[in-house]
Amino acid sequence: MQTLHELIARIRSVLQRRSRDEDFDAELNQHLELAIEDNVRQGMPPDEARRLALVRLGGLQQTRELHRESRGLPLLETVLRDLRYALRTMRRDAALTTFAILIVGLGVGASSTVFSVLDTLLLRPLPFSDAGRLVWIANGESANLSAQTVQVDNLQDLQAQTQSLSDVAAYSPFYGAGDLQLTGVGEPERLTGVPVTEDFFRLLGVRPRMGRSFTAEECRWNVAKTVVLSHALWKRRFATDPHVVGRAITLDGAPATIVGVLPSTFDFAATFAPGTRADLFVPFPLSPETNRRGNTLALIGRLKPGVDLRTAQAEAALIAERLMAGRSKDSRRNGFQPRLSMLRDHISGRFRYALLVLAGSVGFLMLLVCANLSNLLLARASARRKEMAIRTALGAGRGHLIRQLLIESVVLSCCGAVLGLILAVAGTSLIAQVEGTSIPLLQAIRVDAAALSFTAAMAGLTGLLFGLAPALQASAPAPQSALKETGRGATGGRERGWLRDSLVVCEVALACVLLTGAGLLVRSFVRVLDVELGFETNNVLALRIDPGRAYETYQRKLNYFDGVLERVRSLPGVEQVGLTDALPLGDNYGWRLWGVGDAARTYQMGERPTALVRIVDDGYLPAMKIALRSGRAFTASDNSSSEQVILINEMLARTLWPGQDPVGRQVRTLGPNPWRVIGVVGGVRYFGLETEFASEMYLPIRQTGDFSSVDLVVRGSRSPAELAPEVRRALRAFDPRMPAAEFRTMQQLVDHSVFSRRFVVLLLVGFAVFGLVLASLGIYGVISYSISQRRQEIGIRMALGASAGNLQLSILWQTVRLALVGLAMGVPLSWAAARTMRGLLFGVPFADPLTFGAVLVLLAAVAALAGYGPARRVSRLDPSCALRSE
Repeated sequence: MQTLHELIARIRSVLQRRSRDEDFDAELNQHLELAIEDNVRQGMPPDEARRLALVRLGGLQQTRELHRESRGLPLLETVLRDLRYALRTMRRDAALTTFAILIVGLGVGASSTVFSVLDTLLLRPLPFSDAGRLVWIANGESANLSAQTVQVDNLQDLQAQTQSLSDVAAYSPFYGAGDLQLTGVGEPERLTGVPVTEDFFRLLGVRPRMGRSFTAEECRWNVAKTVVLSHALWKRRFATDPHVVGRAITLDGAPATIVGVLPSTFDFAATFAPGTRADLFVPFPLSPETNRRGNTLALIGRLKPGVDLRTAQAEAALIAERLMAGRSKDSRRNGFQPRLSMLRDHISGRFRYALLVLAGSVGFLMLLVCANLSNLLLARASARRKEMAIRTALGAGRGHLIRQLLIESVVLSCCGAVLGLILAVAGTSLIAQVEGTSIPLLQAIRVDAAALSFTAAMAGLTGLLFGLAPALQASAPAPQSALKETGRGATGGRERGWLRDSLVVCEVALACVLLTGAGLLVRSFVRVLDVELGFETNNVLALRIDPGRAYETYQRKLNYFDGVLERVRSLPGVEQVGLTDALPLGDNYGWRLWGVGDAARTYQMGERPTALVRIVDDGYLPAMKIALRSGRAFTASDNSSSEQVILINEMLARTLWPGQDPVGRQVRTLGPNPWRVIGVVGGVRYFGLETEFASEMYLPIRQTGDFSSVDLVVRGSRSPAELAPEVRRALRAFDPRMPAAEFRTMQQLVDHSVFSRRFVVLLLVGFAVFGLVLASLGIYGVISYSISQRRQEIGIRMALGASAGNLQLSILWQTVRLALVGLAMGVPLSWAAARTMRGLLFGVPFADPLTFGAVLVLLAAVAALAGYGPARRVSRLDPSCALRSE
């Protein structure tokens, strides 16, 4: 307690320093006057009396300093004094300060931005209540969404039998973008509705901002429609109406009641379906009708307190085993192989590897920044050798000098960190506003308290790293030798040159690592974009259309589509028009997987092949330019009155009839009657450019009505930007009630598919370019400094007859030698780094000789250019001026 009181008193003394000094000065002066009076009474002259009083007192200034140390915090006051000196030094060297702040700012800004992304995706808890206990329950290991999802019966049995999970809820991922038509509230609009089970919001801990979530009665089959609005839709479409709950709206021509509005903190799309939007939520009934649809539900569970993932997995596997044991008695039950993982891992785990690569790249970048600034401060330390020597001669210890120089470095770093923080705020805001992202939670990226702490730590660590070597070297020289040095001596510069050369070598090696990683990812990205899509994207746009309840019968829907197609085909610049229920690289609806088999063969349970099903019209394949390998395509005559026909892709043909011609054969898939194969088409990459082709089959839209809304696909001779307004006007003229919807170009879907790879590539390329610039600046600085130190030597050599060309070659050789040593270190480091990131590569070996060769040539060329400027200056040097320089 006494120590605490003493500390408080010392802090108070520091804060009240001026008043305490004034009080002590008054007391000290009074004491001095009394001492002088005593000496005068003893017969001393006034001057001698004052001198003797001061001697006995020990000096006024010394006494004041001793008093300050006894009452205050000497270390803090010393640091503050050094800090003020550092600020004066920075102001005196304004050019160096500006350059250093800029370099640190760019490095710290990049680091803080990447940390914010890493924190949002991997470190920060999901925006749900007690998110650490939420688990994702997949159905098997397949990446196929239709195989990962679960049937209604399996969900209900899991809910009834589990003892490890406090609750299990679900949503159906097979919703289409813009599948719902909102009418009766302003302009008609297409909205995206997500079907969820009754307790979905309760399981996530999401409480509606207004109203409530769904009740058990509302989650039954064929009852009055109810919806819960997203906060964005409530704000955009209903102008944040506080009385919106209970209001009736019209969806797909039927009334629906708004029962709640979700909070702004809940963004379903950003978490579960990035790059899309979820406007509202509708109940998904757990009923026999929905059970017959097959695997339609994505499951989320919540672990009970004290239960770990392994225990829950073991229990779920036992439940599934019991369920599957009775499968023969209920042939409608699909397979169930629960695979539990933490919800965090499911949402962002697949990006962990790429983010760790980015974090490593930022680490290399910051090392490069430190090496560059160390070189810069070493040059300044050489210019301050006499200053340090004089301070040492006056009694300053080496520890004090090191502390002073480190404080200067940390202050520089902190000033750069302020700039870096501004850049990080701007960078995270820019990333959060990016549309069409396929990375979850990206819109929630921000600079928060964790990012601020990281930035502060980076500032301090960076300042210490790049300031330590210059501080040790500047405080090392003996005062006598430093004070004797003049501009004619280059010995000291040579003694210190090895450290600067070593730092440049490290810069080249680090830049080599960054450039190699960026080059490999760029080549991989090019390879991804070069894959065969199975369709052409040029001048193709798509729009979701749905006739709605006004066209209840199947034939009336077909008539509606015929009218739409006729209107659009008549537009100038339109080449082909088609319809499809699922676009390549589009929404989850394209994951529909149906069983299909040779009609002449009997399959045992579980043996029947499956294929992705597409329902299209006769214009779709020409509009997408999907290749017809054999047979014929659909025509308008393939309708309900003709034989059921089907198109299959090459992979499905090889699966059903390997080595045989499938055209003319029959398959069984939908309904009791067989479908005749009339043609074989090429494969289409529906789910990603890096995925393999899957088995697919195409059914004519005039022979099956198993679809909701469809996409109108238009190929034109003009750009989509020119064609889209005319198509929209033609559609509104045909059907004034048609909701407004956004056109999507096929190129946009491709861009969305590769967004995550492009994001990583752009960041790493930016880091590599920054590293290359820093390395070139480091080489330039070292060569320039070397020339300045050898100025007299060069003058003597020129006076003795050395040619400017020979001098230039010697300077260039010094540059190339540094670069070659750096490359010799950088190549094995790059090889090791490339080996660790091979999981991000596509179609490119991690030891790609073309990439490594290009990086070596680029760095060698940049090094030569960096050394050419100083070498050229040597050729214009006047020997007489060089010999007279001090």
